[in-house]
Amino acid sequence: MLKRAFVAPDPGRMRLRFASRAVLGIGLAVALCGPAGLSLVAAVTGGLAALLALFTVTDPTVRGQAVTTALLPVVGLPVLALAAVLHEVPVARDAAFLAVVGAGVYARRWGPRGHSLGVFAFMTFFAAQFLHTVPGQLPELCAAVLLSIAASSAVRFGVWPYERRHPAPATVAPPSGGTGLARITTRQATQATVGAGIALVVGQALSDQRWYWAVGATWWVFVNTTSRGETLVRGFRRFLGTVLGIVLGLVVALPLHGEPVATAVVVAVGVFGIFYSAAVSYTWMMLAVTVMASALYGLLGLLDPALLALRVTETAVGALGAALAVLLVLPVTTHSVTDAWVERALRCVHLCTAEAAARLAGSEAADPARRVVELEQILARVRLSLAPLVHPLSPLRARKGRARHVLELLDDCAREVRGLASVAADPEASHDARLVAACWRVESAVEALTATPVEAVTATPVEAVTATPVEAHTATPAEGRAHPAETVAVPLGAGSEPVLAHLHALERALLELAVPLRGAARAPAGV
Repeated sequence: MLKRAFVAPDPGRMRLRFASRAVLGIGLAVALCGPAGLSLVAAVTGGLAALLALFTVTDPTVRGQAVTTALLPVVGLPVLALAAVLHEVPVARDAAFLAVVGAGVYARRWGPRGHSLGVFAFMTFFAAQFLHTVPGQLPELCAAVLLSIAASSAVRFGVWPYERRHPAPATVAPPSGGTGLARITTRQATQATVGAGIALVVGQALSDQRWYWAVGATWWVFVNTTSRGETLVRGFRRFLGTVLGIVLGLVVALPLHGEPVATAVVVAVGVFGIFYSAAVSYTWMMLAVTVMASALYGLLGLLDPALLALRVTETAVGALGAALAVLLVLPVTTHSVTDAWVERALRCVHLCTAEAAARLAGSEAADPARRVVELEQILARVRLSLAPLVHPLSPLRARKGRARHVLELLDDCAREVRGLASVAADPEASHDARLVAACWRVESAVEALTATPVEAVTATPVEAVTATPVEAHTATPAEGRAHPAETVAVPLGAGSEPVLAHLHALERALLELAVPLRGAARAPAGV
């Protein structure tokens, strides 16, 4: 788990840039609150708004990101006002909170923008509970939100606009077809509302002051999950990350006693950890969130061991509420979702190879590195989808072995594609016809796995698929391309041997995938 969080591949150093820019943007936002005459509570509110603006806005274009960022206060400030007005009316406040939960999840059907606005609306209501916001505080808090979003946007779009040079891949949206209750987002909105209702009731029985932690835990368990298996595993990881964060908080945050400079350093490290680990380890992200929250409680003069213990209990309640909801209310099974993610991963391998082939053929516009980043995103979703099966506590040994084999082979594909993209960027490796032919063979292997349903692909005897040596494979290329056999005699150019090694290893991994995929056709891969 530690290796996955800190040694995981980072193509283009995108995670490092993402985390470093977040520290800069949030730091600037909080720093400006002081000269503006805003209170510590307002600075915390502004820092959270900046964090959410930098973390949740994931539109594939810079213009889309700017539009979504501009819409955040349009959605968030009315929710903040609603929470403040209902602060002294518990029943209405609770009903409104659950409505925000349901609407926030339902909004995901509108893609990255709907997801961002839904998260911001929920977290605005959540922050109002965290800070016990009343109507008299609204002008100051609204000013802090606007100032902080403006500051973080100045960093994102002005000081460090790395997306302009390195465009982000299209956001990987989960499969979501159908209408009514057959639509996954509708089911999840219903589940999240029910789960949050359970968490709210039990959380308030435990604490009439910090009950919102339980609702927050339920909400975040549902973010970026689709099936019941994914949600259950995410709930466990959230609880584990919180426990580990509490232990670290006792060691790091508690002894500081709210000392401003040291606390600011801990918060900055926590912010970096949240952004850097989010894409690869939910457990480590939650550890960073918990340590950061502990430091903020210390800064507000509220931190003590009893408070940290209560946070663990409320988190467990929230995770339990989510688990009950996904198991009992309109459950979504895992195997159909898993199949869709695996197919998307294979198609992305196809696109990566096609971009590399174009680059090797001399196209300056081809950018395989961007496709590699997209592949990493999709593989993260494949791992999330298969997490219930590969979990150490899973009793389904046969499916566990098959799922692990699929992950290993997909990781092999990703490793070879990364190497291919790296070498393809070298001008000395370009214009080699044999390399282009090998890319076509890889494309053909992917097409064989994705052009027809899994059952049809895996019904082909594995012996027939793997009997042809990789080097001799001569699949029919697309229209307008020379047949690979016509290019076999072309001498290899400088730097071509590493490319061929990556391509041959990639083709072998794709051919081997027929074995676990055929197993998936005999028995459901999901839970």
